[in-house]
Amino acid sequence: MTDIAMIEAARARLDGHVRRTPLLSSPFLDEIAGRRIFVKPECLQHTGSFKFRGAWSAISALSPEVRVKGVIAFSSGNHAQGVALAAKMHRIPSVIVMPSDAPRIKIENTRAYGAEVVLYDRANEDRDEIGARLSKERGLTLIKPFDEPLVIAGQGTAGLEIAEQAREEGIDKADVLVPTGGGGFISGIALALETKASGFLVHPCEPEGFDDATRSLASGRIERNATQSGSLCDAIVTPQPGNITFPIMSRLCGPGLVVTEDEALHAVVLAFSRLKIVVEPGGAVALAAALFHGETLGETVIAVCSGGNIDGDIFRMALDRHGG
Repeated sequence: MTDIAMIEAARARLDGHVRRTPLLSSPFLDEIAGRRIFVKPECLQHTGSFKFRGAWSAISALSPEVRVKGVIAFSSGNHAQGVALAAKMHRIPSVIVMPSDAPRIKIENTRAYGAEVVLYDRANEDRDEIGARLSKERGLTLIKPFDEPLVIAGQGTAGLEIAEQAREEGIDKADVLVPTGGGGFISGIALALETKASGFLVHPCEPEGFDDATRSLASGRIERNATQSGSLCDAIVTPQPGNITFPIMSRLCGPGLVVTEDEALHAVVLAFSRLKIVVEPGGAVALAAALFHGETLGETVIAVCSGGNIDGDIFRMALDRHGG
């Protein structure tokens, strides 16, 4: 299981390869939220997402003999790009199994990073069968998107940065909001903050209709989403929390926060206009929760913007709808 020692070890492997993203603030956002808001923009990370952290952590931990054969991953986009770039930087082959309805920019970027992209139909094909066959044929190592201790450890390096940056700002108590799909990112951050910033409480943030983490924390058991697609917040749409991540979330996380797609789009525009960063809808749900659902939160909130790989038409929709 992932612990602080694994996260520190992942940080050592990531040193010199990962960006230390800043902690941003804006008085305009503070006014909207009615409290201090800080934003951790992982949309500025390599590949435009925090996923590069976990991908590098997992690939760099493989033995040279195993690593040289290559890796395989399943993803609708951000994990795909993280694994593709990390594999390219290690000079090894990568195969990414992606749904055919994934955002075009994510498919194109994954190919541009050097990966072989295998598209499948979510409704009629089994990605696990496709991945198992390719892995066996080629000797590829599977890099899971969230339910993998080494991936969780890599994502936890963002939590180490949050703790350090918060201390620099004089923050010793805060609610930390994290966009959540399968739970790898929030689990890593929560584990890091448990040791490095014990006054912080971490909350998952999700879009309406895909709030499996929020419902799971409320019921005390893993809850599954009724559908697996159809949200603008595709980056964080997963069937359910992971078997590894859910126990971590249950032990360390506070109640989840759920936002509408329109609130996520509004947060995309506010991030662009007030912080000058580009965030995709799924990556903006924590900021949306901080701005529009802060009734149960304390005086200081740190919202993570987890990714910025947004299609141009969706960005235009957000700007048209919310006056950007």
